[in-house]
Amino acid sequence: FAEAAGYAGFDYCILDMEHGPVGTERLKELIQACECGGILPIVRVPDISEESIGKPLDLGAGGVQVPQVSCARDAQRVVELAKFHPEGTRGVCRYVRAARYSLMDKFDYFQEANESVVILQVEGMEGVKNIDEILTVKGIDVIFIGPYDLSQSLGVTGDVENPLVTDTMVKLVQKAKEHGVTVGTFVDSVEAGCRWRKLGVRYLS
Repeated sequence: FAEAAGYAGFDYCILDMEHGPVGTERLKELIQACECGGILPIVRVPDISEESIGKPLDLGAGGVQVPQVSCARDAQRVVELAKFHPEGTRGVCRYVRAARYSLMDKFDYFQEANESVVILQVEGMEGVKNIDEILTVKGIDVIFIGPYDLSQSLGVTGDVENPLVTDTMVKLVQKAKEHGVTVGTFVDSVEAGCRWRKLGVRYLS
């Protein structure tokens, strides 16, 4: 399916290690399938930890999508774990799949690896309240608004079209635009996708 999605013309595929059943061994195969189909493999990791963020990148993921970011400290930690010095403190190993098991020049690899996409999921009201501070952290490529978790934090679980949810999302989109950060979200329908695209959302899943 991941390979076929690439042939169909999609830009990226989210390989889900948070809610999905994907394990590390299976993840490698899925990343390879994405590469065959010419689609960018984005891995949604389960948490903010060195292993969760580092392993997918070692396997060749084009980026990581990190859930439940609620403050600038979380955001900074994600960037540090996803990037090598001087942008971060990611564990250094050149004998990984992403570096073609050392075939790549090590310095080229470190530079290329630091261009991996960093996507932060803002899903709860704490993250909403701290959005200005989060958006000041350098190294963030996309702020992803999780509508379902947001709906739960607003007391309307699952009602992602509720004005409480959509109004909050619109404000987050505006804030991100002010900081020049790309915004993403999840949609249940083509109609919703078109609506959010008109409002400036560019990373649509």
